[in-house]
Amino acid sequence: MGNESSPGGTAAAALQAVVRFGVARLPIGRVRGPGSGSGRGGPAAWLAASTELCHGLGAELAAGRTPGEAMIRAASWVDFPVPEVMGPVLAAARDAGDVPAALMAAAPEVGGDGLRRLAACWQMSFITGASLAALVERVEAALRAAQAHRQEVAAQLAGPRATARLLAALPLLGLLLAAGLGMNPLAFLFGGPAGLGCLVLGLSLDACGLWWTHRLAARAESS
Repeated sequence: MGNESSPGGTAAAALQAVVRFGVARLPIGRVRGPGSGSGRGGPAAWLAASTELCHGLGAELAAGRTPGEAMIRAASWVDFPVPEVMGPVLAAARDAGDVPAALMAAAPEVGGDGLRRLAACWQMSFITGASLAALVERVEAALRAAQAHRQEVAAQLAGPRATARLLAALPLLGLLLAAGLGMNPLAFLFGGPAGLGCLVLGLSLDACGLWWTHRLAARAESS
């Protein structure tokens, strides 16, 4: 009878499995919480800092530290884009306060998904008794996958961005070529209404092309 699991133990194990699966599946970049700002460092910097925090937190928990101690020690090694926003988090960890709420408040609107996921882990571990170390490990793996995806997208967009800049500079190259052939394109462009209209139209189309390329690239990076 000692080897048989009680119904309560089976239900608890099943609940922990569901919690681990759910935290690992939370989407990065689409979760939006009550972040306290959007201009505190770039998304890539916050993603890297969140990944380092999860790695250090998992290591400290594996070493037998309490969650509060582990958070304080792990955060001391992380270079956050805006270090002062982590002050309330460390205070909550030190005083056994509401660490999930502090993490949610510290997470910026853009790039703070890693901290929000960590807050969800902390809350779920407190409510269900699931292993915080296991949950943090899954979050770290997901954040590293997101970093790899961001780097891959940036590498793929480098070519189109360079091409767009080159195409934007072609009109200037055309003017230089025309001048080299003995023509005077500036006299036409600035010599009358027709030339000025062509100049304004050309510059407007050039600017629209650069703006549209930048928008497409930004949308691809945020997807």
